[in-house]
Amino acid sequence: MAVMVKRAYKYRFYPSPEQAKLLDRTFGCVRLVYNRALEARTRAWAVDRRRTSYVQSSAWLTEWKRTDELGFLNEVSSVPLQQTLRHLQSAFIAFWDKRARYPRFKSKRRSQASAEFTRSAFRWREGQLTLAKMNAPLAIVWSRPLPERAEPSTVTVSRDAAGRWFVSLLVEDPTVTPLRPADNSVGVDVGITSLVTLSTGEKITNPRYERADRRKLAMAQRALSRKEKGSHNRAKARVKVARIQARVADRRRDHLHKLSTRLVRESQTVVIEDLSVRNMLKNHRLARAISDAAWSDLRSMLEYKAAWYGRTVIAASRFYPSSKTCSACGKSNNAMRLHVRMWTCLGCGREHDRDVNAAKNILAAGLAER
Repeated sequence: MAVMVKRAYKYRFYPSPEQAKLLDRTFGCVRLVYNRALEARTRAWAVDRRRTSYVQSSAWLTEWKRTDELGFLNEVSSVPLQQTLRHLQSAFIAFWDKRARYPRFKSKRRSQASAEFTRSAFRWREGQLTLAKMNAPLAIVWSRPLPERAEPSTVTVSRDAAGRWFVSLLVEDPTVTPLRPADNSVGVDVGITSLVTLSTGEKITNPRYERADRRKLAMAQRALSRKEKGSHNRAKARVKVARIQARVADRRRDHLHKLSTRLVRESQTVVIEDLSVRNMLKNHRLARAISDAAWSDLRSMLEYKAAWYGRTVIAASRFYPSSKTCSACGKSNNAMRLHVRMWTCLGCGREHDRDVNAAKNILAAGLAER
C-alpha cells in the first residue's frame, strides 16, 4: 500500500489589524521562549555538564508563565510556544549527530517571524481557517485549491521582511503518486553561465534574477543607508529593499521548481555533483553569482520530488575531476584552466564542450556508485 505524502500548501493572507497585532505578539513570544530555552540549556551544559531535553524545557516554560515578568506569555496560544521548544530539540539533535552547527539565537531583525499551530490550536471548517484566540477566520487568497477533502494537520503562519503574510497548510496529498518508470538517466552539471548542463547536451541558461534587479536594489540600499537609524523613514526604506529582494527570490524559486519538476518527470535517475557550496562561497569573486544560482535549493527540490514520484537522485563524488576527464576514453587533462570551455582530448582526439563532458562523466560516476 502506497504511503500518503504530506505536502505543504502555502498561501498569502491579509490579517485584520487585530489579527496582525495578535500574531506579532505571538511571534515575539515564540522568539523569546526559544532564546530563553537555548540560553538555559547552554548554561546547564556549561555549568553542570548536564544535557537537558524538551521535557525539561517545557517545565521551564510552565514556570516562566507563572512569573510576573513573563506572565504575558499566557496572552498567546500555548501551542506555538511548545512547538518552538520542539524545534529547538530537533536543532540540538542535529547538532549532536553532527549534521548542523550549534543552535543560534533568534534575531528580531534577521530571523523569520513564524509560529506553528497544531490541530488543537486552530479550527478548519468549510474551507475557513481560524487560529486559537481569534474570533474570525483568516482572509486567505486561495491561489490554488487544496486536495479534495484535505484536513490540515499543521498550520504555520509567517511574515517575511517585505511585510507579506503567509500561511502554510500541511495536508496529506493523494495526488502525489509514483510516476511510470522511465528508461533514461541524466547527469546534471551546474554552472553560472548555464544554470545546468545535461548529459544529453542540453544547456539551460541561468536567468540571473539578482543581476537583473541589481541596479534597483543598489539604489534602494543606498537610500536606506542615508536614513536615520530608528526613524520611520528608515523602516519604510528597509521594507522597500526587502520587497526587491523578495521579488528576486520568488522568481528564482519559481524557475527552480519548474526545472526540478521537469528533470524528475523525464528521468528515472538524476545524477548531480556533491558540491560543497559553503566552501565555494568563500571565493569572493564568484560568491554573488553562486548564491544567485541557488544550487543547494535545486538539489533539495530534486531530492524531495524524487522521493515523491519514485525516482532516484544520486550525488557523485565532489572529488571526481569530471570537467578534466575525457568522457570517451577516460584520459585526464590536468593542465586545463577554468576559462577553457572547449578542449580536445590528447588521448583519442575527441573535441569536448567542457560542461557537456562534465555532465556525461557525472552520470557515469553516479551510476557506477549505485
